[in-house]
Amino acid sequence: MKKLFGLLMVSILLVLAACGSGSGEASGGSGESETVTIGYFPNLNHAPAMVAKQKGMYEEHLGGNVNVEYQTFPDGATFMKALAAGEIEGGLVGPGPAMNSFISGVDAQIIGASSTGGTVIVSRNGSGIESWEDVEGSTFISPRVGCTHNVQFETYMKERGVTSERTGGSMTHVTGEPARYQSMFENGDVDVATAPEPWASVMEQEVDANVVIPTSEISFGETLPAAVMVTSDDMVDNNSEQVQKLVDAHKEAVNYINDNPDEAIDITIEGIADITDQQLEKSAMENAWERTNFTYEVNPDVIQEFGNSSHDLQFLKEQPDFEGFVNTSFVE
Repeated sequence: MKKLFGLLMVSILLVLAACGSGSGEASGGSGESETVTIGYFPNLNHAPAMVAKQKGMYEEHLGGNVNVEYQTFPDGATFMKALAAGEIEGGLVGPGPAMNSFISGVDAQIIGASSTGGTVIVSRNGSGIESWEDVEGSTFISPRVGCTHNVQFETYMKERGVTSERTGGSMTHVTGEPARYQSMFENGDVDVATAPEPWASVMEQEVDANVVIPTSEISFGETLPAAVMVTSDDMVDNNSEQVQKLVDAHKEAVNYINDNPDEAIDITIEGIADITDQQLEKSAMENAWERTNFTYEVNPDVIQEFGNSSHDLQFLKEQPDFEGFVNTSFVE
């Protein structure tokens, strides 16, 4: 009887152990999902983010336990505030806002580029401005003070002896979202726009805007990344594997754009329409595409030169030191 009771207890314990083991494996294999938020703008040079979103590239690289969300921004300063606050894990932004935030103490790193080119200086039809020599005394618009396009334009003009009122010159500077440039031209509110593509091409097509300074001539036009991929120091230090996956997805998107330009244009038109409610003509986007080079490689020396120019224009109070700012290890 005792022997039978002992065998029965052993059997019960084995069953309980098996149940416990099975329960533990199920719990360990179903870890809680986390959310990664990617930020970007409705500009052509942010096309890699739109392509990656539409094709599910971030989701594929990050894996099933990661929920990917997307957040769009009107300008770089707002984007960088969101990054500093931990509201986004990374994304695409102009090098100007990224640089300004880094100098201000925000823990951020450039981990790749998105594109070069795509900045065009255009003038309002009827303004009488046909070349840079006519710009003195005019009103120009850029997305933000000290943003990438602002620095490019003012660098070019200062080299020719023309500066803004901010530094004692004659040009009046206002700011606004690029998607609103067309209406501001139509209303006669501004004379010149520092326009990121595709908005320059849109204004050429819709309101007969004149190209004053093409991408090939504007300062840093073909060397400076028009947009860079950034993330926080915390992500690099504590979640480098996830950062690598984000960069790998971004690289896949850039390669896809270069291999499939027609489809990428359609995706970008749709992506911009979703954000701005503006359906752009494909012909305008094709023109803008010709002015843009999509690449994920970034040159730290160019970033430093751009920072030096920002300091020279008095956007920065001190000469910038970008040690630790550009991290090329993830794209190599």
